[in-house]
Amino acid sequence: METQTETLAPAPIEGFEFSPAMPVGLTAAAVEKVKEAMSQQNLDGHSLRIAVVGGGCSGFNYDLDLVRDTKPTDLTYDLAGVKVAIDQTSAPFLDGTVVDFVETLQGAGFKFNNPKAKSTCGCGSSFSA
Repeated sequence: METQTETLAPAPIEGFEFSPAMPVGLTAAAVEKVKEAMSQQNLDGHSLRIAVVGGGCSGFNYDLDLVRDTKPTDLTYDLAGVKVAIDQTSAPFLDGTVVDFVETLQGAGFKFNNPKAKSTCGCGSSFSA
C-alpha cells in the first residue's frame, strides 16, 4: 500500500505570529537573502514590498520589490531587521503566507506558501484565489 507524505509549509522566523497587522511571515532563509540583497545593492533603510498584482497564468502574481518609501496606507512591520510593507489591497490575499528562499537544482528564488491560494502555476509566482 502506498502512503502519501504531506509536505509541511516552512515556518516563519522564530517568535513571529500572524495577525491582521502582520499577515506575511518570512523564513530565516528569506530574511537572510533579503538582507544580503539590500547590502549588495547599498539599499540600507529600504523596505521589502510584498504585493499581489493581476496577471499570470492563474490570475494573480506575487511581486517583491525593495523600496525606499512606503505609503501611509501600507501595513508596515519589522521581521528580524527586515522592514516589510504590504498594501491594504494585497493583504487579504496574502494573509497567512510564509515567504521562503529555496535553492534547488533548477535554480534559486523566493517561494510563497499561501494558504489562500486555491491553485498555483508551475512557475511558482502565479496563483488563483
